[in-house]
Parts: sequence; C-alpha cells; structure tokens
Amino acid sequence: MKKKKARARKPQKGAKTAKKKTEIVESAGMEIPGTRIPAQSNPYNPIESYGVIGDLHTVALVGKDGSIDWCCMPHFDSPSIFAAVLDHQKGGRFKITPTTETVKKQMYLPETCILITRFLSSQGVAEIIDFMPIRGDNDPGAHVHQIVRWVKVVRGKLSFDLECSPAFDYGRKKHKLTIEKAGAIFAAGTETVGLTSKIKLHGVDGGARAHFTLSEGQSLTFVLRHVERGSATKLHVENFHTNRVFEQTSNYWQNWLRGCKYQGRWREMVRRSALTLKLLTFEPSGAIVAAPTTSLPEEIGGVRNWDYRYTWIRDAAFTVYGFLRLGLTREAERFMDWIGARAQERSKDGSLQIMYGIRGEHKLEEVELHHLEGYRGSAPVRIGNGAYNQLQMDIYGELMDAVYLSNKYSKPISYDLWLHLRRLLGYVCKNWQQKDEGIWEVRGGRQHFVYSKLMCWVALDRGVRLADKRSFPSDRNRWIQVRDEIYEEIMDKGWSEKKKSFVQHYDTDALDASNLILPMTFFISPNDGRMKSTIEATMKELVSDSLVHRYKIGHGASDGIEGGEGSFSMCTFWLVECLTRAGQLSKARLMFEKMLSYANHLGLYAEEIGASGEALGNYPQAFTHLALISAAYNLNRALGD
Repeated sequence: MKKKKARARKPQKGAKTAKKKTEIVESAGMEIPGTRIPAQSNPYNPIESYGVIGDLHTVALVGKDGSIDWCCMPHFDSPSIFAAVLDHQKGGRFKITPTTETVKKQMYLPETCILITRFLSSQGVAEIIDFMPIRGDNDPGAHVHQIVRWVKVVRGKLSFDLECSPAFDYGRKKHKLTIEKAGAIFAAGTETVGLTSKIKLHGVDGGARAHFTLSEGQSLTFVLRHVERGSATKLHVENFHTNRVFEQTSNYWQNWLRGCKYQGRWREMVRRSALTLKLLTFEPSGAIVAAPTTSLPEEIGGVRNWDYRYTWIRDAAFTVYGFLRLGLTREAERFMDWIGARAQERSKDGSLQIMYGIRGEHKLEEVELHHLEGYRGSAPVRIGNGAYNQLQMDIYGELMDAVYLSNKYSKPISYDLWLHLRRLLGYVCKNWQQKDEGIWEVRGGRQHFVYSKLMCWVALDRGVRLADKRSFPSDRNRWIQVRDEIYEEIMDKGWSEKKKSFVQHYDTDALDASNLILPMTFFISPNDGRMKSTIEATMKELVSDSLVHRYKIGHGASDGIEGGEGSFSMCTFWLVECLTRAGQLSKARLMFEKMLSYANHLGLYAEEIGASGEALGNYPQAFTHLALISAAYNLNRALGD
C-alpha cells in the first residue's frame, strides 16, 4: 500500500490581542513554540506510568506527573488533540503539576474509572482527581465530552504550574487561542475545545498557562470541554458543580460493576480488567477497540507501531466469553449486535473483513505521519491499519464461537442472522485451503497457518452444534465432511515429529504460541500426548520466566517486518489456561501470579512486556485483559473454593 506523507505547515509568528481584554493567540500546527521540553536523554514517560479515564466514547492517558499525553476527541478514532506520548515537542499535552519535587502515586477510586494522582512532599500533599463524565444518549449533554481535573491540597501548601497546549489533528492543524474571563477557547477549523478556569489563564504561543497556589482544604476545578459538530452547547461550563458530577460518575461505575459476578481469588484484578474493557467500549455501537492508542512501539526505536483504535472480528469470541463469564450479559449482547451487523456486510466473494471501524467502517487506510518522531523515536507513527484488507481465515471461527456462546448463555440468535452465518460457512468450505496472513497479520507473505486452519474447523464445528441445538436448516453433512478434512490435515501437516509439537505453519518447524488455543477450542484434549508435548516445547522455546513470546523471529519464523518485539501478554495467560486444563495447577498458579506482577500500579497491561519488565505496544490492550479474565476464571474454578 502506498503511504501518504503528511504535509508540514510553517509556524506563523506573532500574536495579537483583541479588544475588550480578550486575548487571541495564533498557534501553528506541527510545532508549538513554548511547549518544547528541555533536551534530556528520555523526556517520555514509561508507557506503564499512565492511568486511563474515559466516557465510553474516548479515553485520555494521564501520567503520574499530572500530564494528559494522549486524547482523541470526540471518539476513539478521532484525530488527537493531545499526543505528547508520540512526540513530546509537537504532540500537545494538558499538564498540571506541583512546582516542587514530589513523590508521585496513582490510584483509582475503588470500583470506578476515576483516577487520583497524588503528589507527596514535605511542603504538602496534593491530589488531582481526573475523570470524564458519562452521559446517556438521550441526555441533553450527550454530545459533550469533558475532562474534569479537580486539584486539591489535602495537607500543607503547594504551588502548581498548568499548561494546556492542544495540537489538533495529530499536530497538523494550526489553531486560534482566545483567552476569556471564563477560561480559554482553542479553535481549529470546525474543531473547538474550551477550558473552563476560575483563575486567570495566559496565552503563550498557542497554549494556555497559569501558576497558582493552594493551601490545605482548598481546591480548583478545570474542565476541558469538546462539543460535537452541530451542537449548540457552550464550550464554557457555567455553574459547574464538581461534587455533583463527581458523585454521578462514581455512581455510574460502581452500579455498573455490581453486575460482575466473579468472586474468586483474584477479584480485584478481574474487576479492574472488566472496568478497563468497559472503558474501551464505544457505547453508540457496542464495539470494543483493541486499544485506545496508536503507534506505541513493540520495540523501542523500532517500526512495529500500529493503530489499534478499531475492532477486530477475532476479538469477538474472547470478548463475549469474558463478559458472559462475569455475568455482564448486556455488554455481550451489544457486541453481538455489532458482530451480527458485520455478518450481513459480506464482500462480493462472500468474505468478511478482519476488522472494522467502531461504527462498522470498512476502509481503514494506513497513513504514516512523518512529522511526529514517535514514542522515544519509534517511527513511523501510523493512523489507519493496512491489515484491514488482509485475508485471515481464522475470523470465521472466532465469529461462530462468539455466536455459539451468546446463543447458549445469553439470548437465542435470530433466523435472519442464521441465514447470513450459513452463507459464511459456505465460504469457509470453499476457501479454507487458501494460504492467508494469519492471526499475527504478517506482512511477509501468506502461509498455511495452523491457527487459521484450526479456526476454520471451529467455524464448522460451531455451525453444526448451533444448527443441531436450534434445529436450523443447514448443510450439515457437508460441514461435517469438511470439518473432518481440516482436522486430519492439521494433525498431518501441522504437526512436527522433529519438534514433537504443533507448528506455526505447514512449511516450518517454528513454534507459535497461538497453538495454545487448541485445547481451549475443544479441538484436542489438554492431556492428549500431542498437546502435552506442544506445551512442553512451547515452554522450552518461547517462554522466559513465565513470559511467553508469540514466536521467535529468526528461528524459522518470519513476519516480514524489521526488528523484534517483547513477550506477548495475552499468550502468557493462554499458557496459564492450558496448564490449568492439563491439571498442572501449581505451575499454572505460579505463572499466573508472576504475570500479575507485570501489571502496572493500576492493574493495567499493554500488549507486550519488554526484557526489563517495561510495557510495550498499545495500551491498555483489550485482548490481554480478556485473556486475564478467562485464565483467572478457569484457574480459580480448578483450584476449588
């Protein structure tokens, strides 16, 4: 795919002041003078140092230093307004931090997604309470998206610096800043945000700044507000009642979490994972983004930087399974509605895409933003995802498994949906023998990936089961015949006598952690000799102190992409579940507990873990938290009450 380069705009010099004491400042896109951070070896926060807040339309990443370094508004896939995590000079940020040296800590208000960042020093103790109010679709303010930053001093006296320097459209659009009595307004074409402040703000090169001091018991609230196009709602909040909005938001999260039925050994981690998955849900459609960020690297300084702000079909089975295990049936049903809609949008050849936009968009063109340096120099920064038009035959198995689980544990599927699914199974029967790009979306050529063949087997197996259970009309005999052909081919060509293991694809002896899913789909017993030896081979070649790599580049496995990567967190939880199902409970529990220690201070995971235990890849990642829920549920059940 041909890459498009972003066109740089030259910064405009100067600023002018309008009448009536309204200060107007022009800011150029690409780079905001005055927001540069002094040169240092690494001006970026660790990925794992961020907490996440959201309103079921988008999220913001809040660092321990009080800086919001990532936020897209109004939705997950909108252009960013803060992206300092991808370029500390040009990306834009909203930072409130004490002027004195402090010890920094973060926590969530229990059973909510309200984040509390604490600053402790001999001079005093301060807190910033960050959250995004949640409104229903019928609420008059449903088209308003707000970040509330409530600054408090709970002991002593502390001074703070505030800097709000948005950079619209990934830093490509210039904006105009207007300083008013009620705060500041940032306008970039049709996109506008307002910052409400009770203290005087000053315009500095396109950003709003302030310095203030609070004593014990004093507080200030700052509200950053984005209004969707076409809404007449004001950008400044009049008579904003912080306590009331705080209580409403807190009540929403606590009431939602009461639906979670898990009461096992790892209750806090499982419930935090459930809250994180809910944060990654796009409420208008029920879709769940794979992660709310783009281009956080799988290798520092490397090129494995992808946009995950979309919804993958393969996430379906794991998402539905996870929500149903927790008793959160409404979320499972909403996601099934989204999946059902996609099942009706087949291509001319009868196939589905592997991924879609959060509203069901089909075209997700990948573009490189060369004006951004990337996290710690990890370029290129990408928006869109070119993998959307890949062939990945595994998606039909994941989709059918999700439908089967939903029909079994939630509500029966409709006959109309069944007709679409039956056509998809016809496509699988005709095309399962094709090579494809596989679960890991390789860019080095198609192969006969074992995982893809397995999921074609799953698709037909679940189709047969579903037809039998509901007495739907079906091509049952054909499905069974092809299902059995796939089974025998996997056992013949997907098995390596040399390695005594299932392998990545037919033409290699390289191992792949995706084969850990074999017993979890009921393709093979976890105690079957072939599966036991596959687990042993995986632990020998792909595991380092409980951390599982999905495959080893250069050891017979290639994905066509330069560089390396960390261990894959989801695969570690898969191995825990394999060991659990195989009855190796002591080993499974130790590995699970070790993996929990790699979560950040808030219980959040990125996609991967680096050699020093650092988070790598997009963050937080839904797949990892789904795998955690599944592993915790099954391990806890196996260990007994």
